[in-house]
Amino acid sequence: MYIQSASEPGDSGRPNEDFCGTAQPASGHGGTLVLLDGVTPPPGDDGCAHGVPWFVARLGGALVELSGSLADVPLSECLARAITRTAALHSRTCELSHPRTPQATVVCARWSARTVEYLVLCDSPLLIRGQDGVVRPVLDDRLDQVLRAAREAPAGRRAARVEGLRNAPGGFFTAAADPRVAPLAVTGELPRSEVRALAALTDGASRWTEIFGLGDWTTLFDTLERYGPRALIGQVRAAERADPAGTTHPRGKAHDDASAILALS
Repeated sequence: MYIQSASEPGDSGRPNEDFCGTAQPASGHGGTLVLLDGVTPPPGDDGCAHGVPWFVARLGGALVELSGSLADVPLSECLARAITRTAALHSRTCELSHPRTPQATVVCARWSARTVEYLVLCDSPLLIRGQDGVVRPVLDDRLDQVLRAAREAPAGRRAARVEGLRNAPGGFFTAAADPRVAPLAVTGELPRSEVRALAALTDGASRWTEIFGLGDWTTLFDTLERYGPRALIGQVRAAERADPAGTTHPRGKAHDDASAILALS
């Protein structure tokens, strides 16, 4: 695979809470990619002395290492081990049971000469382009389901309803301090011969399609292949600047951290 990636903070005055990582053996056969989108906590105490950028760097680094070096271990187990390892680094100094302890969405893909495995947890999509050019999105839509249901609740209770379903039965899941969320990720495997390319996006980049409607997933993939991840993010930034108040395209943040990884055969 030939790999390109780009990552850009939504606000130059704040640290980027995304993580992009890839690994390929020197032989050139096989590899892995990892993309995390750190969840920005609301103002106030989140029980952690380190913060989200610290967390995503360690969780992402651990997952790149484990998924890249343990080819016989399923990706869900690699994620569980990465969560456990990261939690151990700050369990003595931080309150990891806090509902807003640092956490992240996860996309991981691993390929060999025979297979392509994937894992998606929460709302960062993975796009798989087949040899026929068809683009298949792999999505974990549980957060979207929670948000849709919350819109039906009284305005003053919507945020509380969403928070109450964070990493809870019947809700949505992120990678935080509990490795038991790992088996709840969306996972799968395809023959390597059926896959031409992969693209992983944080929701700051996938808003190209999901919020701004600049094209469908296939058009987004075409843009990535033709112009590269940095150009795609640039187009997102242009769309954000054209609608700074979110009047035409409502969104939680005017500008979000945006990251994309493209892996081509």
